[in-house]
Amino acid sequence: MSLSPTGGAAPAGGPTVLRILLGAQLRRLRESAGISREDAGYHIRASGSKISRMELGRVSFKERDVTDLLEYYGVRDPEEREKLVQLTREANQTPWWQKYQEAVPDWFQVFVGLEEAAQLIREYEVQFVPGLLQTEDYARAVVLQGTPGLDPEEVERRVALRMGRQQVLKKENPPRLWAIVDEAALRRPMGGRDVLVAQIERLMDAVSEPNVTLQVMPFRYGGHAAEGGAFMLMRFPEADLPDMVYMEYLTGALYLDKPDEVERYAAVMERLSVAGTSPDRTREILGSMLKEI
Repeated sequence: MSLSPTGGAAPAGGPTVLRILLGAQLRRLRESAGISREDAGYHIRASGSKISRMELGRVSFKERDVTDLLEYYGVRDPEEREKLVQLTREANQTPWWQKYQEAVPDWFQVFVGLEEAAQLIREYEVQFVPGLLQTEDYARAVVLQGTPGLDPEEVERRVALRMGRQQVLKKENPPRLWAIVDEAALRRPMGGRDVLVAQIERLMDAVSEPNVTLQVMPFRYGGHAAEGGAFMLMRFPEADLPDMVYMEYLTGALYLDKPDEVERYAAVMERLSVAGTSPDRTREILGSMLKEI
């Protein structure tokens, strides 16, 4: 088992998360040495902005750049240096979703890496069933609805990526998924009646899983706290990864990690969980919907 720079087991979140963790380690070492980003960039024949991107985990790392920076930052301990170099190698490995790279934008690939590393995923959905709980046919209908006229092979790549993401719920020590879904999303016949029936049945099976909690936000409640629409909260086991809010819009996504912003969304999520139906009733509610389809 490989080790993180802090001496524990390396996280299993894939290259995206490893880059963030490595960047955070390098930032701390640079600041401890009293070196500016500009000086660090000059030392590796780059710019201060590249150092900034490295420290945020937004670029891949050259092993030579890391070893040069460690030398410049005064890291002399061979064991500490080797741990960081090993982390660099792991961060540069090809993630499983790389084969779908052409099917999804860069901003979504970042999300896939974070989702895979999360310990807790709390999600509010307005229009669709959460992606981690979608059936293949439902996912296909969502993709076709969002991008009419898309090449059939492209559609299947996007569907395959979504199905691949769902494996995170089946891995050893899976994250806890706590989803609150608007009643409208559960009644909207994406793909037609048969697709919706199979999707509701999938949700009825999912709520039996120990790591899945599903609540319904009923029509009768009227207005509620999430007037801003769908969003997701992710919590990670690594101290260097802060809680994060993820929200999509038509051409991209927002990743919020400032504590005050995250706290506001967490408060909204708590209010939604109180307003939604009891998780103990979800299977009963889904069964009733199934009879009405």
